[in-house]
Amino acid sequence: MRLESAERSLDLRSPAVMGILNVTPDSFSDGGRYTDTSAAVERALAMVEEGARIVDVGGESTRPGAAPVEIRDELARVLPVIEGIRAHSEVFISIDTIKPEVMRAACEAGADLINDVMGLRAEGAVEALRDTGTAACLMHMQGEPRTMQRAPRYDDVVAEVSAFLHARVAACVDAGVPRARLCVDPGFGFGKTLEHNLALMRALACLAPEDTPLLIGVSRKSMFARLLGCDDMAARINGSVAAAFWAATQGARIIRTHDVRETHQVLTLAGALGADRPMPQAG
Repeated sequence: MRLESAERSLDLRSPAVMGILNVTPDSFSDGGRYTDTSAAVERALAMVEEGARIVDVGGESTRPGAAPVEIRDELARVLPVIEGIRAHSEVFISIDTIKPEVMRAACEAGADLINDVMGLRAEGAVEALRDTGTAACLMHMQGEPRTMQRAPRYDDVVAEVSAFLHARVAACVDAGVPRARLCVDPGFGFGKTLEHNLALMRALACLAPEDTPLLIGVSRKSMFARLLGCDDMAARINGSVAAAFWAATQGARIIRTHDVRETHQVLTLAGALGADRPMPQAG
């Protein structure tokens, strides 16, 4: 299994680590650490050394209650970082954005993948993907970041999230985007309770459309603090790494994480044990 983009192709026969690089002042875990371009590029290159095969650059926080960011401000944050990474590395670069204008500019600057928490539902987003020739991750989110955790409800969270992911892949294919350029993300914590998250985690093997890689992003999420009964960062990291191992055993192909070295190590162990099996497809 591969994820294709205009300039690069990502081999997903074994799970790939996607390192999170937030160039924002307000992201929940690392906001403010990488607002300086040189520090952000240095961190990106360090993540590559630690085992990241994708670097996900984000200029707008999507944590619950986050304020929106103007297009010009988001572009000023992400474009110099993408250009700086590309000048030093051939790593797969992802742009984490919901704005078609940012998608186009970031891809022109060297991004290979559009990572959209809205699943390319904004007007012009699918067209931006099609025209740039890049890959995309289509994520499920109930509501929008400012309100998504206000009493989310589902009749059947697994069925509803899976149906959404199938529908978004179909919409992109119908618009002329090759299926080989798409992956999907069930959106842990984006309009979901702990119970919803656990139900989705148990059902990973049946969420993705056929031949579509599944991306999992649970890094340092509050679900682990609630589940483990403590809110120190060590508990969140331990939960994240354990979840990465579980996801690999269920066929997930991309693991999005703040903790690249630890996640790469646990995925290496999964591979050595023969546990990182290809994903059974839902059809």
